[in-house]
Amino acid sequence: MAAVASGGQGGPSGRVAKFRKLAPGLLVCLVIAAASVWLRNASGIAALNPVVIALLVGLAWRSARGRQPVLDAGLAFSIRPLLRFAIVILGLQVTATEVLALGPGALALAVTVVGVTVPAAIWLGRLLGVQPGLAALLGMGTGICGASAIVATNQVVRAKDEDVTYALAVITLCGTVGLVLLPLLAEPLGMSALAYGLWAGASLHEVVQAVGAAAAGGPEAAQSGTVMKLARVMLLAPAIMALGWWVARGAAAGGGTAKVQVPWFAVWFLVMVGIVSTGLVPRIVIDASRFLVPLLMAASVAALGLSTDLKALRARGWAPLALGIALSLLIAAIAFIGVTLIGV
Repeated sequence: MAAVASGGQGGPSGRVAKFRKLAPGLLVCLVIAAASVWLRNASGIAALNPVVIALLVGLAWRSARGRQPVLDAGLAFSIRPLLRFAIVILGLQVTATEVLALGPGALALAVTVVGVTVPAAIWLGRLLGVQPGLAALLGMGTGICGASAIVATNQVVRAKDEDVTYALAVITLCGTVGLVLLPLLAEPLGMSALAYGLWAGASLHEVVQAVGAAAAGGPEAAQSGTVMKLARVMLLAPAIMALGWWVARGAAAGGGTAKVQVPWFAVWFLVMVGIVSTGLVPRIVIDASRFLVPLLMAASVAALGLSTDLKALRARGWAPLALGIALSLLIAAIAFIGVTLIGV
């Protein structure tokens, strides 16, 4: 009887067997992620996103070696539980005090760009023939925080791996173009440093893209752009909850189950924001989160690359790219109008 008890799924031997099943895929993802973070740090190029590097390495590995079933369990673990943990600890990097310091006008702008971009993505996606799941990924990636929002959103919409990979590629491309173009437009548009920083923070997709573009306008622009971007990141949890409701509503309309699945990782994200906002979290814990989040995000996206068939990716066509470009132009326009109305 003792042997049976210790050998069950919850016993020591059961846990060891589960770990052995997860280990190959998980180890590969973590090695790719660590190498991607190292490459970014060693190069000194902040815009060299380790998430994108990990995605490209994962895609290249899958293309060269095909599907390897021994990795499947570890890849599945990296794509969901590992990612959800990363999203939770991401909350340690956003404080309510910093966001509230922007003032009501800028906060309203942050809410507006998210509140308009995500529904617009779904509506325009229908016009262009883009699958709703992929359109939602592009909308959340554009409206909130790029790759992090895309992989977090997929926990709710459950799109195909190829859709997630396509969305990541489109968001990276559009955000990188914006990183180059926005600093060139600040002077011709007659924007002050504060206004330009808010515009960059409200327009660009990835945190590093927004901060990099804002920094081109000087210290004041860098500060306002960074905090504006953090305000959008803070909206990740409520946006995912709203999207979960929309998915459940769509399922009910199609004759399916209308039950709303609470994205608890999003709830815990907000809890972490509340905890760090008290000022009681030790600096070493916050610094650890800044190290862990890029690593775990990169591991999760490496798993997506390793799970993606490039033939299926090519089958998505040009419509999602057109949608991504349209959304990028839309959010830049909304942000510019909003900054102009605020009058900074």
